Amino acid sequence: MIYNDIDFNTKKVLITGGAGFIGSNLAFYFQENFPECEVVVFDKFRSEETFSNGNLKSFGHFKNLLGFHGEIISGDINCASDIEKLKTYNFDYIFHQAAISDTTVMDQAIMVQTNVNAFKTLLDMAIDMNANMIYASSAATYGDSDVFSIGYEKPNNVYGFSKLMMDNLAYKYMKKSPISIVGLRYFNVYGEREFFKNKTASMVLQFGLQLLSGKNAKLFEGSDKIRRDFIYIQDVIQANIKACEPKKSGVYNVGTGNARSFQDIVDTIKNELNIQITDEYIPNPFIGQYQFFTEADISLSEEFLEYKPRFSLEEGIKSYINEIKRIDKNG
Repeated sequence: MIYNDIDFNTKKVLITGGAGFIGSNLAFYFQENFPECEVVVFDKFRSEETFSNGNLKSFGHFKNLLGFHGEIISGDINCASDIEKLKTYNFDYIFHQAAISDTTVMDQAIMVQTNVNAFKTLLDMAIDMNANMIYASSAATYGDSDVFSIGYEKPNNVYGFSKLMMDNLAYKYMKKSPISIVGLRYFNVYGEREFFKNKTASMVLQFGLQLLSGKNAKLFEGSDKIRRDFIYIQDVIQANIKACEPKKSGVYNVGTGNARSFQDIVDTIKNELNIQITDEYIPNPFIGQYQFFTEADISLSEEFLEYKPRFSLEEGIKSYINEIKRIDKNG
């Protein structure tokens, strides 16, 4: 589906983190809808390097790009010589998806360096190229806030803090730069090409694989009261494309505006799979550490991006379920 009137066939597009979950979906959006668009994917790609929490430092995976016909550059946004490679191009749009997205990483220095300092370098490059910037922010900026609107941020981990600092930096650049700059605060995204995020993949995928293996879905106690705004990947792509010609530069929420429970996810998956398995409830070890309610205020996104979510939780899971079955069968 084409989301605006821009003819990307005449454009050059950079996608940082383009071998990751959202980045790879963006790459295929352009390939499928605008085959003459020049798309460059820049990604660190995964190695065996891990953070102190044992999780991989990069989730970028070549399998997310199987069938992609554009150009691929292996590089690190923290590496000056790698960024220099990008300066030889003249991009029209930069979709900055590269980041440390693992909310359990506690290394504050590397989090700020990767998510904030490298973003400044890319903003400067975008201005030099006159390239419009669309970048990934996060609902983690809201933390323990009860209000999910711009201006009510209370991040409770360094990841959320780093994304808020990105947004603050973007606002400063918006005041002085001629390019369009749009930050998108993603809520809980799920969908195709997330498998290689491993343990940080959405609970939609994790519950689906548990149930397909014949196991009980393991839910935290009180999961019917843990409610978040789950957003299907195709609506995230819609927001990115509509952000290419916003009525106003700014930071916008990307969610459905409708919080749903983890119990809803399990019930919907079981309905799609036509299985009846008793759920298992376990103590919640994250009380006081992470968000237990999120619901995007998308009024500004509707006004200035003309964004309107197309998928409810049930519709998103229905669209995703065959891919979950494929992963269960083939990995």
